[in-house]
Amino acid sequence: MAPGNTTEVTEFLLLGLSEKPELQPIIFGLFLSMYLITVFGNLLIILAVSSNSYLHTPMYFFLSNLSFVDICFISTTIPKMLKNIQTENKVITYQGCIIQMFFFMLFVGLDNLLLSVMAYDRFVAICHPLHYTVIMNPKLCGILVLASWIISVLISLLHTLTALNLSFCGAVKIPHYYCELKLFIQLACSDKFLNDMVIYFAAVLLGGGAFAGILYSYSKITSSICRISSVQGKYKAFSTCASHLSVVSLFYFSVLGVYLSSAATHSSHSSAITSVMYTVVTPMLNPFIYSLRNKNIKRTLKTFFRISPRKGSLVFS
Repeated sequence: MAPGNTTEVTEFLLLGLSEKPELQPIIFGLFLSMYLITVFGNLLIILAVSSNSYLHTPMYFFLSNLSFVDICFISTTIPKMLKNIQTENKVITYQGCIIQMFFFMLFVGLDNLLLSVMAYDRFVAICHPLHYTVIMNPKLCGILVLASWIISVLISLLHTLTALNLSFCGAVKIPHYYCELKLFIQLACSDKFLNDMVIYFAAVLLGGGAFAGILYSYSKITSSICRISSVQGKYKAFSTCASHLSVVSLFYFSVLGVYLSSAATHSSHSSAITSVMYTVVTPMLNPFIYSLRNKNIKRTLKTFFRISPRKGSLVFS
């Protein structure tokens, strides 16, 4: 450890959701269950889309990408948390913390941008149905996903590079179950102006820009649905974007709830608990929302997992 006020930090302590020993087995079992459900559910969505040629459309292409990102998103935080509880060791190395922050910011940014891209897809499908296949061609779909990856990587890399310039002094305890960027910056004793500016820039570009695109798409969708004369036609048009709208609402309201609750209580542990909503619960519920409201997904999964009525055995088609 170097002399003076500034120390060369090699590791951090992740305090987790609770420091009470009696709660650790409950937290471990709960989060292990949610992690397995999330991975299995999103893998089923990817499997259903890839195995059924009828689902090889832009909407399901974006959905399978979202499911893949959700698996990666939850895998950046929960396995390390489970390992820390199991081994009763809360330490994460400095390099591990930086890597975790990079991938966390990458996948949360991708989640955000893919939801915006899916809103644009629904906008074209409802507002320009006759030109849908021409506009949403495979080349454009690939470009939209690739652009989402490039933007997310650049923003995440910018966060990481600016975080590497921070120096720390004193305690390096993070009151969270993963290396949360804002808490990481708060622990630093060096100048944080550049880091704060990068956070605001990313929030405006990723959060504000993507959300503005979603709002614009749905304002046009609502206007188009209102012009439909028949009630059945309105219901059919709305049902095509109901699942996506549910996921968007869940994601943005949970993120908003995290920052409102942390601002109101000024408690880091309270922020850690509320952040479970968008880091764990939202990726877990996404496959249920899409599969339960989507006849094509349900039909494909039933075909894949055929149950023999005579023997009651599970048969993979």
